[in-house]
Amino acid sequence: MQGNRQINRGDIYYADLTPTIGSEQGGIRPVVIIQNDKGNLHSPTVIAAAVTGNAGKKLLPTHVRLGDSACGLFRHSIVLLEQLRTIDRRRLQEYVGTLDADRMNMVDAALAISVGLDMEAQHER
Repeated sequence: MQGNRQINRGDIYYADLTPTIGSEQGGIRPVVIIQNDKGNLHSPTVIAAAVTGNAGKKLLPTHVRLGDSACGLFRHSIVLLEQLRTIDRRRLQEYVGTLDADRMNMVDAALAISVGLDMEAQHER
């Protein structure tokens, strides 16, 4: 990763996701940092969701559409919350941008679906 920029939840970086097996998203591609900021501060790894530039892809409940200019990407993209990976922070390359609060709320909802969390039950506790 270039520089000593603090990694934050919601940041988008290019990351080298090779090698892969089977249907894993790979290559150098954008990822959204999903891990909490305490973990980002202290851990040598981060939890990230792959981003695809295939904006024509059929949307699933675990997908969040991103516009290009809103977050620093060069084209419309989709965050794939079913494609989560724990990666060494040395895989992170160029910082791209940060998702705004509204988009992160959408990411959180799709992430909850992906990992089987009932968000309404969480709020009732």
